Amino acid sequence: MSDVIVRATAANANIRIFAADTHEMVEFARQAHNTSPVMTAALGRLLTAGAMMGVMQKGDADLLTLQIKGGGPAKGLTVTADSHGRVKGYAVVPDVMLPPNAVGKLDVGGALAPGFLTVIKDLGLKEPYIGETMLVTGEIGDDLTEYFMSSEQVPSSVGLGVLMNKDNTVKRAGGFIVQLMPFADEEVISRLEENLKKITSVTALLDGGATPEDIVKLICDGFDIEFNDTIPTSFYCNCSKERFAKGLISLNDRDMQEMIDSGETIEVNCRFCGKHYYFDTEELKEINNLRK
Repeated sequence: MSDVIVRATAANANIRIFAADTHEMVEFARQAHNTSPVMTAALGRLLTAGAMMGVMQKGDADLLTLQIKGGGPAKGLTVTADSHGRVKGYAVVPDVMLPPNAVGKLDVGGALAPGFLTVIKDLGLKEPYIGETMLVTGEIGDDLTEYFMSSEQVPSSVGLGVLMNKDNTVKRAGGFIVQLMPFADEEVISRLEENLKKITSVTALLDGGATPEDIVKLICDGFDIEFNDTIPTSFYCNCSKERFAKGLISLNDRDMQEMIDSGETIEVNCRFCGKHYYFDTEELKEINNLRK
């Protein structure tokens, strides 16, 4: 099954919820960036969150960026998502290796924290919206839960997970974001909190055969549920040789001339998807002529 995000409301629209299966997306990112297991988990969680937060946006051209700058060995992560379920991202240090944490899980928090989470929303206005919060645990789900409360004043719960095979490929990946609307009453809040206590692992549910719809039903047990959309989601990068050529135009004269004089083909790499693009001397000369 291809990756999907399910969007729903429950409890007479007191609750909105997003649930995602992102196995293919996270495995693509693992292969593109050759990430270690702990960094596959870190990047996979942020990609999953970015995809769900991306489809929260309403404009066709709206863009969301999630950026973690950490003091841990991973240094940080960057993910960009649009409103159509397309997402891309990279890890600053993709090959971090750490022992399991105290509960025997991949130590994403140890790789990233301490640090900051920044959310940038480009909604086509003069200035983008920027929200920032300190990392709570570095496990990403907890940090986004704190972000929604402190920066957007929306009580939320974010669950994210990546489960690895023994050969370090991705077995399962997914997550959910559940949010309370301002008019939610105490009975709804209490019931939702009790339901969430029963969700101990997103990937355990997915590995047991649960779909995103099943996860929504578990979280919203006892409430009326209205499923609104099922949105395909995928790792998508819009890089191209033409885009990189435009970037080379901005080089200063000396750097451009040095590359031409070397007589060697240069290689440029996309940080988001890992693709390689090559420019020979003749192509560099053509680009240089466009600068004049």
